[in-house]
Amino acid sequence: MIHPHRLIDSLAPGEVALIAAIDRGGLAPETAQRLCELGFDEGVDVEILHRAPFGGDPLAVRVGNMVVALRRDMARLIEVTA
Repeated sequence: MIHPHRLIDSLAPGEVALIAAIDRGGLAPETAQRLCELGFDEGVDVEILHRAPFGGDPLAVRVGNMVVALRRDMARLIEVTA
């Protein structure tokens, strides 16, 4: 069964997904490197823990054993699959 890719910011709080792809071309090289250092890489489980009110920034995302605040513009470059 094929699981369609979604953007990480479309996940509901508490929903766990697998990072399928990151559009590194949409990021500055140092930002792409920093995401990698924080554990955002293809094949890693992520979970949305909390969203800022009114659809604002940031998203609280669990990646590995860390909780990271992620801006929505950056979140829209990360594709996930259930």
